[in-house]
Amino acid sequence: MTTVISIGAIERGSEWRNWGRSVTVNPQFLARPTSVEEVVAAVKFARDRGLTVKPIGAGHSFTAIGATAGVQLELGGLDGLLAVDGTLATFAAGTHLYQVAALLAPYNLALANMGDIDRQTISGAVSTGTHGTGSAFGGLATQIRALTLVTAAGELLRISQTENPELLPAAALGLGALGVVVDITIECVPAFLLHAVERPENVDIVLNEWHERIAGVDHFEFYVWPHTETVLSKSNTRLASDEPRHPLSSFSAWLDDSFMSNTVFRGIVNLGRAVPPLIPAINRLAVKLTGDREYTDASASVFASDRTVRFREMEYALPVAAVPDAVRAVRRLIDAKGWRISFPIEVRSSAADELCLSTASGRATGYVAVHRYYREDPTEYFREVEAIMRAHDGRPHWGKMHSRTADDLRPSYPRFDDFVAVRNQLDPDRVFANDYLTTVLGS
Repeated sequence: MTTVISIGAIERGSEWRNWGRSVTVNPQFLARPTSVEEVVAAVKFARDRGLTVKPIGAGHSFTAIGATAGVQLELGGLDGLLAVDGTLATFAAGTHLYQVAALLAPYNLALANMGDIDRQTISGAVSTGTHGTGSAFGGLATQIRALTLVTAAGELLRISQTENPELLPAAALGLGALGVVVDITIECVPAFLLHAVERPENVDIVLNEWHERIAGVDHFEFYVWPHTETVLSKSNTRLASDEPRHPLSSFSAWLDDSFMSNTVFRGIVNLGRAVPPLIPAINRLAVKLTGDREYTDASASVFASDRTVRFREMEYALPVAAVPDAVRAVRRLIDAKGWRISFPIEVRSSAADELCLSTASGRATGYVAVHRYYREDPTEYFREVEAIMRAHDGRPHWGKMHSRTADDLRPSYPRFDDFVAVRNQLDPDRVFANDYLTTVLGS
């Protein structure tokens, strides 16, 4: 049984599972700190007993990056906007991304870019390399200007562009391997709108025009429906916040984003799981019923979607030019294997950056993600797709399922050893280690 540390009281807890139900852990202790001082106390508690300690956010990673048999830290008690200085906003680590827009609204600020899911905590999102789409925009971690870590020694370490700046390229995307992040300062931008155009298109046309599409609008992504010749494309153009808004009506938003994308889709994947031969016909019907709309709304409302159908995901970052061939290879693979895949393949792009372990480190990047319903075994599908991604010099998303190890990841990252050196400096005794980090970073 898990023991809960609430600083002054010890209670019994239960097993923890991530959102995608791909990881189950039974930590010996569970701490729910509500202050930085309690985080420090929990780290010292673990260190003094020879236990590992891992922070956990919303559990939206599909890997075991947050798993521990020692002390698990749930950071939900550390949330909120702590300070605003111009365009710099400092958040407590447990703040969920879905809270950010409302917190920044009084200051007329917004995040420069977001992913399509906003359930994560801000520290979990940056620590695993969460990104959005847009060839001129980096992932969330590239927007970090400062953060505070609780180190393995139980000390507070401020890392910024003026304090310990040499550590920032590692700590901004730290995989939870360097310490417990307790606050994050992000460079925001003036609040803006997005004009969204979503429509079904021919897959070959979109793949052939990949470079033109990602250069032609601020944010472009598309979803390839297996067993069809159709993609759902999403083109978002940034507008000033004082431009006219034309949001979806309440009914349209509910119909498309709640009823169709969640309620109906849940029924579809369950039907497909029960009767796999129906999936091609179901997918052809799905592309006829969704994705033909145009609207303008606040950035966070357009970037993020509410997803309640549980799934498991693998996503690879490729050199941007490799994306069309890789997607074509995945389509051929599905056909050749005779698989019946109900989830679309998601394709995005991102700007290059210089963070040590960013999947876009040193190169303009395209992302290809595959999914399976959480009640289906993804092993064979993910293994075969991963082989395609590796053949195209792919790097796996740290929070999504893959089989890579430190030995074969090191050549993929120009600054891999820089990160390992920072880890050796800040956590030589591996207080923040777990099996996943040992696999991808080495012991």
